[in-house]
Amino acid sequence: MYRTGPDPNFPRLSENQRFSFPSPETWTGWVVAVGGNLSPGMLLSAYEQGLFPWYNPEDPLLWQSPDPRLVIFPEKLHVSASMARVLKRGLFEITFDRDFEGVIRGCARAVRSGQDGTWISEDIIAAYTELYCLGWAHSAEAWYRGELAGGCYGIGLGNVFFGESMFAEKSNASKAAFLTLARTLFADGIRFIDCQVQTDHLSSLGGEEISREEYLFLLEKALAVRRYARGRAVDRRGNWGERYGMG
Repeated sequence: MYRTGPDPNFPRLSENQRFSFPSPETWTGWVVAVGGNLSPGMLLSAYEQGLFPWYNPEDPLLWQSPDPRLVIFPEKLHVSASMARVLKRGLFEITFDRDFEGVIRGCARAVRSGQDGTWISEDIIAAYTELYCLGWAHSAEAWYRGELAGGCYGIGLGNVFFGESMFAEKSNASKAAFLTLARTLFADGIRFIDCQVQTDHLSSLGGEEISREEYLFLLEKALAVRRYARGRAVDRRGNWGERYGMG
């Protein structure tokens, strides 16, 4: 019998430690593994192997790999005419990494069609906030008249950005944040943005479904491209607000 949520008795892995999940040859459904915790090394291991945590409060910790997988490639990013006008007008001030906790808590509060409650628990918030403090998780914020109106967050590894969630408290705020982030990342060499599963909202932004097999192939290629500093492979790109001048 599995316990609900992360297992407090499972070894904590630092950002420099890794865990081997079951080989893709054994995967038969979306749920690939059950149990473990949300420590930095565990989460980074999951993303590197094509998995992410997705579970309800009453469930054990589930590691999932959807098939098909929704991704956005640079050439497929879609900016509608109406969103182009919103961005051109500068209705929102867009920043990166200025208020990660505000964004993830905004995502947790967001009401979503067909969902009762949220999977973004306090455990998830604490784990991804730790990854943010370590330089792996990032946020994009849309501000309206000085107030946080929307945003999105995810994980940056190699030449991939793994989008996790977004929210909007004012119309078009999440789209403005996401599209600005996507354009910036693609200009910086990101190969694709992982959007996990299909939604009409993400499809309208250019998301397309590919097979899990193709996703894992592209992921391996994208993660093979590393940034080097003093002879060591480095995925983190520091504070994105400072890097991209949007702090």
